[in-house]
Amino acid sequence: MSEVEADMKFESTQTYIATEELQMAVNAAVTLERPLLIKGEPGTGKTMLAEEIASSLGLELISWHIKSTTKAQQGLYEYDAVSRLRDSQLGDDRVHDINNYIEKGKMWEAFNTEEKVVLLIDEIDKADIEFPNDLLLELDKMQFHVYETGETVKAINRPIVIITSNNEKELPDAFLRRCFFHYIQFPDRETMQEIVDVHHPDIKGDLVKEAMEVFFDVRKVPGLKKKPSTSELIDWLKLLMADDIPDEILTNRDTSKAIPPLYGALVKNEQDVQLLERLAFMNRRQGG
Repeated sequence: MSEVEADMKFESTQTYIATEELQMAVNAAVTLERPLLIKGEPGTGKTMLAEEIASSLGLELISWHIKSTTKAQQGLYEYDAVSRLRDSQLGDDRVHDINNYIEKGKMWEAFNTEEKVVLLIDEIDKADIEFPNDLLLELDKMQFHVYETGETVKAINRPIVIITSNNEKELPDAFLRRCFFHYIQFPDRETMQEIVDVHHPDIKGDLVKEAMEVFFDVRKVPGLKKKPSTSELIDWLKLLMADDIPDEILTNRDTSKAIPPLYGALVKNEQDVQLLERLAFMNRRQGG
C-alpha cells in the first residue's frame, strides 16, 4: 500500500453522519484492499455512503447501479457483434478495428483510471444469484481478459469498492469471503438527532423532539409492513417545516387520530395505513 493510501481515513462529513463503527469498517476495507459490503434497512444511507467516501477522500466516484436484468459481463465490457456484422455488409472501414465494437463497462472504467477511484456496485442483490460469483476473480485479482482482442485489463490503481445490498437474496459464501462486511444499524435517537441537524440545521428543537417521538412510536408498531426510514424522517420534517405545522399538533397528539399529519412521507402502503387506523380505533374504544 502506498503512503497516500495509508493516509486515507474516512470520517463523517458535513452532509453525512457516520458512526464510529462505520468509519472503522470503511477504513478497514481500504487497508485490507477488500470490497466493503454494506447492508442495512432501505433508507439508511448505503448508496450515499459511497458518494461521501469519494467526497471525503477527494476521489472520483464511478457508480454501477444493478438491475434484475444486469449481467456481470456488462460491468467489464460488451462486444457488439451485430453492429460489426452490419458495418461489414455496408463496407464500413470501422469494421477492421474490433475495438470500435467494444463498449467498456464501469469496472473497466474504474480499472483504467490514472488516479484511485471509488467504485460503487449498488444493490448487488437485485441481480441473478450467479452475478456475485461471476465477479469473484475480477474483484479478487483486479483484472480480466478481453477475449475478442486477447488483452488483459489490469487495474492501474486498485479502486475502493463499495457494494450495497438490501438483503433481497442471500449472497454466495465464496463472494462473502472476499468482502469486509458491515451492517448499518438503524440510528439511535442521539445519532438520528445528529443526522437531522446536518439536514435541517435551522429547524426548531421542539418540533424535532416531538416529531422524533412520533417517528419512533410508528416504527415500534408491531406488524408494520414497512417501517419508516431515516430518509423518510428527513422528508417528513421538511414537509412539517414547509407547512408550518405547529409543535402542539405533535405534542398534544390525540391517540384517537388515525395517523400523524402529512403521514404520506412516513407510511408508504395501504396495509400500514389501515393498521395504524385500527390501532387508533382500539385506542378510542379503550379511552371511552
